[in-house]
Amino acid sequence: MKLYNYFRSSASFRVRIALQLKGLAYDYVPVHLAKGEQKAEAFGAVTAEHLVPVLELADGRRLTQSMAIIEYLDEAHPQPALLPADALGRARVRALAQLIACEVHPLNNLRVLKYLVHELKVSEAAKNDWYKHWVRLGLLACEAHLAEQPGRFSHGDAPTLADCCLVPQIFNAQRFDCDLSGLPRTLAVFDACMKLSAFQKAQPSACPDAE
Repeated sequence: MKLYNYFRSSASFRVRIALQLKGLAYDYVPVHLAKGEQKAEAFGAVTAEHLVPVLELADGRRLTQSMAIIEYLDEAHPQPALLPADALGRARVRALAQLIACEVHPLNNLRVLKYLVHELKVSEAAKNDWYKHWVRLGLLACEAHLAEQPGRFSHGDAPTLADCCLVPQIFNAQRFDCDLSGLPRTLAVFDACMKLSAFQKAQPSACPDAE
């Protein structure tokens, strides 16, 4: 398998975590988003969205969108499972994951931030305020949900799809100096995840294109 990704892309980070948790080998294909490599015609032949991640399977078929890729991996390689066995548990994990992937991340990804600055002429300070506002709002909601149920991780005592999404968001929040006060359960889950080699090996600083 090949994974087209960028070391700072939180969506790519999610997939790297899942691949590491599953113990699946893959070739790392860097696409530097900050330099605009995703806009190149050659990458357009890989994916019409011009976005990462893209997972290319051994037979050449390609999968896009991090959440779909992770669920594919979980179905194709069931152990260790990233979704609970029970329907209510799966719904809870998907909701936690989507809180990050669908509510927080789309407002703060690189192309949105660039549009705010280059097209709407928002100042750097205002852009950072925008980022911090939406991250804080999302993480407070996440904290409330996590507090409803005990466990080392987002759902129970093993990492799930929810943790694949939460950890990259915390990395980004730390990089942008977001307010992480009042999030004891969220940060405890983050710390539990980062004690695992799968999360350590997937983190941005461990990537071959890390700067």
